[in-house]
Amino acid sequence: MTLVQLTTDNREPFREYDKPEPWFGTAPEALLQGFAALPEVTVHVIGCTQQSMRASPEKLAPNIWFHSLHVPKLGWLRTGYQGCVRAIRRKVRELAPDLVHGQGTERECALGAVFSGFPNVLTIHGNMRLVARVNHARPFSYGWLAARLEAFAVPRTQGVVCITEYTRRAVAGDRVPTWVVPNAVDEQFFAVQPAPTPERVILCVGHITPRKNQNAFIRALDRLVTKFPLRFVCLGLAGDKDPYSREFHALAAQRPWIEHVHWADRAELRERLRTATLLALPSLEDNCPMAVLEAMAAGVPVVAANVGGVPELIEDGVTGLLCDPLDEASMSQAIERVLSDPSGATALAKNAREKAWRTYHPRVIARRHLDIYAEILALPRRTR
Repeated sequence: MTLVQLTTDNREPFREYDKPEPWFGTAPEALLQGFAALPEVTVHVIGCTQQSMRASPEKLAPNIWFHSLHVPKLGWLRTGYQGCVRAIRRKVRELAPDLVHGQGTERECALGAVFSGFPNVLTIHGNMRLVARVNHARPFSYGWLAARLEAFAVPRTQGVVCITEYTRRAVAGDRVPTWVVPNAVDEQFFAVQPAPTPERVILCVGHITPRKNQNAFIRALDRLVTKFPLRFVCLGLAGDKDPYSREFHALAAQRPWIEHVHWADRAELRERLRTATLLALPSLEDNCPMAVLEAMAAGVPVVAANVGGVPELIEDGVTGLLCDPLDEASMSQAIERVLSDPSGATALAKNAREKAWRTYHPRVIARRHLDIYAEILALPRRTR
């Protein structure tokens, strides 16, 4: 089987045009790890950039090719990614794959797949319509536009890979075939050997936004700092103009036990997980957060909000603890339960790691995707 995977080359959004190697989102990259272990499939990865790359590899693995497409600035969001769509369509016609897979509905990948002219499927990583609602996206903002592009693309594909039942319910009205398959986790997270420090380190991963709910979580931790020598490490970009980020900076400045790291690559994230006491996810909305899956694979206890697709990942009291992100007492009680019961926390982490091996390993997820592709190719072709 020959596939095209449309995914964001992160050299574009981060403007890292001088880097010689492309890099992708954690879930698409882990899926490619799985495909690399399946010699019966040939994969062509396509990523668009606004500047021509000075260097890019021809191959990412023996059976995985890479194609960087230069699309001028006019062909991006302001025109509904029409320049990207046309460039992708030309390249896909040249490659003539069996199927095109658009990774994510946030940018050009979904539209590129839908208008490729070939059988196609989309994966929804972030439910952009739900995210826009939670974040109260302003008209014509990026979030507002992304939600509308998602609403346009999803009904026009042959199928949607929903990484949770939560997403499947969200797209039920679009009346397309759906499959529920969780994200794959980078193999390197399974190799992490936890060695928590004597100081209780609570790790939180996510950009500083109202949806991720860090500010309320900080107030919940205020209840615990007199009981435990804890440190709250927050990994995520924070602006300095929006009110929520300004509030976060003010809260952090008043609390010496908070450490804010604007950006961490995967190597640093693995090291942070290795020494963490637990990972916390206090979000108000989330689909299949990679931070939770990566912590499970690394053997780190997880306390997560009982929202969206998270309860499908965490069985409360077995593979982690769930809490109410709107209730500071609920969050602090769940954290205290982990901090005060090390043996119980170890059991949660052990169960979670075993589940991650069975459920989120790249080879497991890649095999499941091949099954889905075969089902799509057997379906009657939908007309436009």
